[in-house]
Amino acid sequence: MDQYFASEYRYEADCVGYRRCGDSGLLLPKVSLGFWHNFGSVDPYQRSKDITRYAFDHGITHFDLANNYGPVYGSAEETMGRLMDDTFRPYRDELVISTKAGYDMWPGPYGNWGSRKYLMASLDQSLKRMHLDYVDIFYSHRYDPNTPLRETLQALVDIVQVGKALYVGISRWPLDAFKFAYQYLMERDVPLLIYQGRLNLLDRSPIEEGILDFCQEKGVGFISFSPLAQGLLTDRYLNGIPQDSRMARNGSLKGSMLTPELLTKIRAFNAEAASHNLKLSQYALRWILDQPGITSVLIGASSIGQLETNLQAVK
Repeated sequence: MDQYFASEYRYEADCVGYRRCGDSGLLLPKVSLGFWHNFGSVDPYQRSKDITRYAFDHGITHFDLANNYGPVYGSAEETMGRLMDDTFRPYRDELVISTKAGYDMWPGPYGNWGSRKYLMASLDQSLKRMHLDYVDIFYSHRYDPNTPLRETLQALVDIVQVGKALYVGISRWPLDAFKFAYQYLMERDVPLLIYQGRLNLLDRSPIEEGILDFCQEKGVGFISFSPLAQGLLTDRYLNGIPQDSRMARNGSLKGSMLTPELLTKIRAFNAEAASHNLKLSQYALRWILDQPGITSVLIGASSIGQLETNLQAVK
């Protein structure tokens, strides 16, 4: 097994830089690495190891996961467990590792949504898969309209109080529920650290719905997932759908999405990026980071070259 020694320059001038997460004491890198795609059991482990080592060597200290990331479900967390054992164990205190629960995970009535039973059981499973005693951030992955908010939120409080997470966050909650969560958690001395939402040039919902304004008002961090719209905001689809692309596989990114109107919009963004001597992906990331209240953007990567290109956006 090859032994890994992190770059001694990982926090120097070449690194991504950091921002304070809301009013907390926690700093997050401006670019965080997401495990939504490319780190499951169907992906080469050596590539996952190479990408995460490169990321950490360049100051990316935050790895973002969820219980059902893969495919198959749970396998991205299993990859993280292998990475902890052969790469990152000596650097655990330099890492922020987050995971989530809220979407379908196992059969039956207890493997989905936001009940106390599901959240508690899911986090226990996640810790086992990742070979960790605790996570730094644990999220409610989505709003559950059928479970009392107090139940979901009290589970988050108790998870922190028993030491299985240092901080808690929510993802994709509507504004009214977000406001309730903020107040409930604050009153129990477990402040809401961060909100994770989709924000990019094509989807500005957190701005339009007032989510970002509320984060700024209350000192809650905001991290954007899908900042490149699953690759739409790259040069990948400027001339149609490549045969080896994610859209060609017709998974979470459907070929029907690339309408003539959308393609025109993407090409206009690309022209604007070129006028600033940037690639479209770099321009898209920089646009998000320029919005008031943004803590970090979550990027995926299927190669070191792709990660290197996107890191140029923040340097």
